[in-house]
Amino acid sequence: MTSLAMTDSLPKTNNDHLDQFRQYLFEQGLQPATIASYLSDVRQFHGFLARMGESDSYPPTRWHVTRYRSHLLDQRLKVATFNKKINSLAAYNRFLNEQGILHGRIVHPGRDRITIAAGSEREVDAFTDEEVTRILFHVQQPSCSMRNRLIVELLLYTGVRVSELCHIRLVDLDLLTRTLRVTGKGGTYREIPLRPELAESIQRYLREERKESRFTDSPYLLVSQRAPKMHRDAINRLLTRIGRELGIAIYPHKFRHTFCTHLLRKGVPLTTVAKLAGHASIQTTS
Repeated sequence: MTSLAMTDSLPKTNNDHLDQFRQYLFEQGLQPATIASYLSDVRQFHGFLARMGESDSYPPTRWHVTRYRSHLLDQRLKVATFNKKINSLAAYNRFLNEQGILHGRIVHPGRDRITIAAGSEREVDAFTDEEVTRILFHVQQPSCSMRNRLIVELLLYTGVRVSELCHIRLVDLDLLTRTLRVTGKGGTYREIPLRPELAESIQRYLREERKESRFTDSPYLLVSQRAPKMHRDAINRLLTRIGRELGIAIYPHKFRHTFCTHLLRKGVPLTTVAKLAGHASIQTTS
């Protein structure tokens, strides 16, 4: 992860206050390495403001902090690193208040830090590129039905939850604009763009295999031989069988992790990924 570049061209006012902040931290009894870390974080904050054309805005405001926080979230920092930077800004906030430069809080550590459940900070379980290729080749085989191939492609290319997948209705699809409207948790809605090849897979399934089903009049996209709507258990069994044949651990949420990870690797902002994934909080995505 590339960190924000430090700048040596901060306005004189900022440099003066940073020198005073250094002395303030020293008087608080902090170790030299800790002081250097605090100063580096605050310099990066001011460097960000300078690049945004806000170098003359002093003292900083709550709005500046929230913009910088969003920028840090997009950097996909480790949680500990992100929270350290927030803590540094909180200490800087206290210093500015004590100096009479600020009157009030522009940093709210309890709200600004990323909080995670104990033990949940771990590597996300996602498919490797090689595994994705093997899975896609597998569902291209003539022995795999169009519906089963579509299930895999929808999970991989839209990141929907398995419950959301089962509830996709025909009216949720706009194949002209290539968008999918998904009903998420709590009845919330989000739109996900469809890749051209995925839209083609949907059209082919509707024209051919699904048209021959006795549930062709079902309002739902995915139908089974016995019901007008696929059940999540049937999808889980399908993925388990594919995984057994390929020797890969396959389950629905692993596709969701892969979808989000792929977008982040392509440089898509964390806020956008959170919206596409239907996360209520960006902290969940982070």
